[in-house]
Amino acid sequence: MLEETARRLFSGRVDFLLSAPTLVHLPAPDVPEIAFAGRSNVGKSTLINALTGRKALARASNTPGRTQELNIFEVGSPTLFRIVDMPGYGYAEAPKTVVKKWRFLINDYLRGRAVLKRAMLLIDARHGPKPVDAEIMDMLDTAAVSYHLVLTKGDKIKPSALADMVGHCTEFLRRRPAAHPVILPTAAETGEGIAALRAAVLNAAQE
Repeated sequence: MLEETARRLFSGRVDFLLSAPTLVHLPAPDVPEIAFAGRSNVGKSTLINALTGRKALARASNTPGRTQELNIFEVGSPTLFRIVDMPGYGYAEAPKTVVKKWRFLINDYLRGRAVLKRAMLLIDARHGPKPVDAEIMDMLDTAAVSYHLVLTKGDKIKPSALADMVGHCTEFLRRRPAAHPVILPTAAETGEGIAALRAAVLNAAQE
């Protein structure tokens, strides 16, 4: 069963490798990579920690925009694939020069990394996709990089509201060519949806 295989894999070796401020600092493109992208404060670091069963593998912060580089984690021994924690986007109060740097880094990585197998695009389940999320989806569609929508903080709303949001996102993606049709609702604090997310990451890495 894929979920059990993924659980065992993530309970083994998962190590921080490096932070890359530019593409030239990335490791050799010799294993598949799965990128985690999303707006600032959407819960990327917290979700990566839940995914890997670690409390502080990815540095979580209440300060939006803290992650300013591509943070790379290796999974498996030997390394089977890498997880890439991307800078949060859409933080209005960040200096314009910083925002420009982040945008170039995100754009260049998503459009030019040959070993990128899939992007996990995180959306706050309480708010749904915003225009800045749609911009990233446009970029992914143009670059033909497949992506999953991952709803975070699903425990912060009622189950009926979460089901409605899944339906809304399904419709939102219907005409997007690179979007994976399955929406992944999660809640890092309660563990809901984490097993399915692990399986989706492993499946994407193996494709």
